Amino acid sequence: MTRCRLAPLALSVLVALPSFAHAQAPAASPAKPDSPRVQALIQQAKKAAGARWADEAHFFCEAPRGNSPNDPPVAPTKIFDNVSVIGNAGTVVYVVQTSAGLLMFDSMAANQVQTQLLPGFTQLGLDPANVKTIVMGHGHADHFGGSPYFQDHFGSTIYISAADWNLMANPPPGRSGQPAAPAPVLPKHDRVVAEGQPIVLGDFSVMPIAIPGHTPGSMGYIFPVRDNGRTRMAAMYGGTILNPGPISDEGLQTYRTSLAHFKEETRKAKVEIVLQNHPLMDPVQPKLEKMRSRKPGDPNPWVVGEANYQTFVDVMSRCTDVNLARRK
Repeated sequence: MTRCRLAPLALSVLVALPSFAHAQAPAASPAKPDSPRVQALIQQAKKAAGARWADEAHFFCEAPRGNSPNDPPVAPTKIFDNVSVIGNAGTVVYVVQTSAGLLMFDSMAANQVQTQLLPGFTQLGLDPANVKTIVMGHGHADHFGGSPYFQDHFGSTIYISAADWNLMANPPPGRSGQPAAPAPVLPKHDRVVAEGQPIVLGDFSVMPIAIPGHTPGSMGYIFPVRDNGRTRMAAMYGGTILNPGPISDEGLQTYRTSLAHFKEETRKAKVEIVLQNHPLMDPVQPKLEKMRSRKPGDPNPWVVGEANYQTFVDVMSRCTDVNLARRK
């Protein structure tokens, strides 16, 4: 099947978006020293984070950075009875085994399909031809870039929100008067994700939650996983703002509202597992090392507990307040 590249068109959206075709831009140094007010907010975020989320608070409040093509690969690993992780330190996908085939969250960048994604399937003993469904966190190319390959080769069904299907087809112009990056090859328009409409594959069901802010149609997902036969609830915030610099004030306010919404939905669902598609604030490698040495009865390092999950989202919110306060 021949695919064409779509010419970038201007799109008026409620947030200022990072470059369409690339990973989130690296953070710039602060333009000025933090004010006493900002410093106080940082300390409050660190206090709320405690020891468990100290790295997260430092990342979001003080040292954000975008994911990079140079982020080192991580070993493809089965982290739950029905879930495996493939990718690198900055960007990962999660592959779920269901009774009707494989469901994958995100698909990495197009140039990572042959170098990381397909080799990861091989190392896990999984067949990529069994990927029936791909669920996207949001419409940036480091998430959807690999999906055309799976559509063309395996007939995978692609789920993206309506707003981000639109974003992908009509990317915004480049920042600061620069030309937009060349548009990547897009998947064929397929299924639309909407909050309250579960995505079901066999015995597995995913609940989407709308979380605009990073993009107009960013989505979070709540879903069950099995850990040594026990069902637990996991969540992925699919529109994390790693670098707030390119995002407008209004976009950050929208993001703050989305975090509050997601926090409440994950509380009601009793989520106790953090599964991020950009895990820079909660590094994957130390957890993979614990998985390799895990003995029967040892805790799963991805299980943080319900209270800790709520704190994880709260720290994201508090650091968003920090980044908004820096602009005043």
